[in-house]
Amino acid sequence: MLFNSFTFVIFFAVVLFLHSLPLSWRARKFNLLIASYLFYAAWNPPFIVLVWISTLVDWYAGKYLYRTESVAARRALLAFSLTANLGLLGFFKYAGFLVDTFCGLAALAGIHYQPPPFDIVLPVGISFYTFQTLSYTFDIYRRRTKPCESFLDYALFVTFFPQLVAGPIVRSVDFLPQCVEPRRANRQQLGWGLSLVVLGLFEKVVVADGLMAPVANKVYGAAHAATAADAWLGTFAFSGQIFCDFAGYSACAIGCALCLGFAIQDNFRFPYAAIGFSDFWERWHISLSSWLRDYLYISLGGSRKGRGRTFVNLVVTMFLGGLWHGAAWTFVVWGLLHGFYLVAEHWLRGLVGGARMWRTRGARIALGLLTYLCVCYAWTFFRGRTFDNALALSGRMLGLAASPAESLLNASERLLVVAVVSAILLIHWILRDSSVEEAAGRLPWWMRVAVLGGFLAAIVTMSGDSNAFIYFQF
Repeated sequence: MLFNSFTFVIFFAVVLFLHSLPLSWRARKFNLLIASYLFYAAWNPPFIVLVWISTLVDWYAGKYLYRTESVAARRALLAFSLTANLGLLGFFKYAGFLVDTFCGLAALAGIHYQPPPFDIVLPVGISFYTFQTLSYTFDIYRRRTKPCESFLDYALFVTFFPQLVAGPIVRSVDFLPQCVEPRRANRQQLGWGLSLVVLGLFEKVVVADGLMAPVANKVYGAAHAATAADAWLGTFAFSGQIFCDFAGYSACAIGCALCLGFAIQDNFRFPYAAIGFSDFWERWHISLSSWLRDYLYISLGGSRKGRGRTFVNLVVTMFLGGLWHGAAWTFVVWGLLHGFYLVAEHWLRGLVGGARMWRTRGARIALGLLTYLCVCYAWTFFRGRTFDNALALSGRMLGLAASPAESLLNASERLLVVAVVSAILLIHWILRDSSVEEAAGRLPWWMRVAVLGGFLAAIVTMSGDSNAFIYFQF
């Protein structure tokens, strides 16, 4: 069930109606839980069992972790949670990848092994809800929080439908306290929540799917026929597509939650205005980057054990972050590129970071554009899916391969990419130290209505096939 589908509009209207009825808070939470299970089961009903397994494993692991004082027993309980959750994630997401990698290594050694064919369907959202339940167990293990007393509240935390399948990844310490007292959106929250849904659908349907995806698909679908200019413009188009697709989903998720009275953290803060890669990861997919920082990078030692160990920890964290995105070596390379970007940034800061020139407006803009170009270069491996495709385009972008004489893109397509991406970059730079809510609050009411009306008109005009959000595959 997609946010950009008529089915979801009907579903959400029914959920919102039931949530507004004068029922007990427990009954309304139960309605939300059932709605969340129905929302997830709409993709593949049997996979709801996996959600139940993760829910039960971490519910009991958290309960016994809190009661147990023995270090050995606590480590065993944490290992049980990690094994169960990562075991399911590993089997469904990485089994085929590991078998293919093994066969490739065996072939290099002269051993031709052909495993029996097997198809494993990837359960939608498994990467997101797995990290969500693990954060609950980790926080109890570290004595940062107590186990939830209500199983209903905990089950709703795991399965809350607005963010269940593609985030933001919600922490129990942020969500569970909202389940204690009855919640129903007031008029202002409902209005802003619906506005976020309209904004998110505009980003997804109009900008990502309608304007940028056709250009990105054209270039990446014929990588060897692309010129250097095609490669850069196609990747710029994908940078706009991936941002508007995922930020659009997050806006819809946050907006739907707000309409029900729940607050979910922002997942994007104008990332293409980042100055440096540390800044980028504080602005892009914030719920994942903060999860990797708090539960992986810090667990590895963070920056407490010297510069060399810090560099290793950064690369390992981004390597695993890349692998989290998909079972393919292209995602690994994408993650490693960002790991090396962060290492280079830390190293250069130690050499010249204190110079006054880096604080000037011109230097900050130049560093911001350099950050964006490096991020775009890495996107080739995220989008390419195969090394052959990604290497062909990344090589053209660096001038390492001869370009064909004729361009894939016509003049109108090139102008479209330049105009849309320039608009995205300009908006990000203007609002880099602000938020969407603050920016909207500075506009007069009639202008907000006009903008939302324009967005709705564009959505209706552009709507056709309901394309899935990109992050559903992760």
